[in-house]
Amino acid sequence: MKKIYLLLIFVGLICLSFTSGIQAQSNTPQRQETKALQKIEGLRVYPNPATGDILYITSYLQLTKTVQIYTVLGKKVMYKVLIGKELDISNLNPGVYVIKITEGKNQDTQKLIID
Repeated sequence: MKKIYLLLIFVGLICLSFTSGIQAQSNTPQRQETKALQKIEGLRVYPNPATGDILYITSYLQLTKTVQIYTVLGKKVMYKVLIGKELDISNLNPGVYVIKITEGKNQDTQKLIID
């Protein structure tokens, strides 16, 4: 009788080991795969800290850029499509911002300080 119970337990363990889709919960969040974006080659944002009303944004390719400026709390305060290199920041208050620049398929993020 003991041999039958051991055989049933052994068969059950083998069947459960091949079962897919059953996973234990973990405390770590699962990472979603994201496309790795390349940084913009030769990107320059100047002057930083900005003291005037114009911010200059240049890169090696000099393509059209999409510029988004956020507060440090994540609120979007500016969105511009930049054809040249001059960006008017006269409507921004002094403070610390995050500037996100997209040029083609490349993207870069920097800290921007306005005095």
